[in-house]
Amino acid sequence: MTTVEAHAADLPQPGRGRREAGVPTPLVGMLLFIASEVMFFGGLFAAYFNSRAAHAAAWHPPPGGELDMPLAAVLTAILVSSSFTMQFGVAAIRRGDQRGLRLWVGLTLVLGVLFLLGQLYDYSRLGFGIGDGIFGTTFYTLTGFHGAHVFGGAVGLTVILSRALQGQFSAGNHVAVEAVSIYWHFVDVVWIALFTTIYILR
Repeated sequence: MTTVEAHAADLPQPGRGRREAGVPTPLVGMLLFIASEVMFFGGLFAAYFNSRAAHAAAWHPPPGGELDMPLAAVLTAILVSSSFTMQFGVAAIRRGDQRGLRLWVGLTLVLGVLFLLGQLYDYSRLGFGIGDGIFGTTFYTLTGFHGAHVFGGAVGLTVILSRALQGQFSAGNHVAVEAVSIYWHFVDVVWIALFTTIYILR
């Protein structure tokens, strides 16, 4: 084989698969996005603790506006469960099980929507608003931004489910599923931190 022929053999050939080394670019992008979100929520938590320290005497919901701890606990269980169902979906497609992917992602989406509806129901029953004192402002800011992220995750799950129904994922091609699962787990972890901070440690 001549030098030219050897060089030509190393070039990508039509129809020839090529395995990418390292972490796929979409996953790197998602990890970088999560890193920026960690800093964002870190700033919100810092503002919460700073405000609580500066207004310790008045750090409680306004009169008649007690937090619903049992409902928050149920919502926490729902969101934590959705993290497990999402991971079951990832495990399914890693095995090439498209039916399992559709089932678990669909269930994850339902749980995410239930969480959002539960949060809206909680808001409707609270006896205070975002303008009612420093506690009201920080409470709605933290939980509201988290709710917006859950909504964004639900949109991502809807896209994944739609693509899964069209059979676009396989054991060797499911980076988008992995990326959305990372985001969903992040949203879950943030809520656990919020629940602990606002409902337990307050």
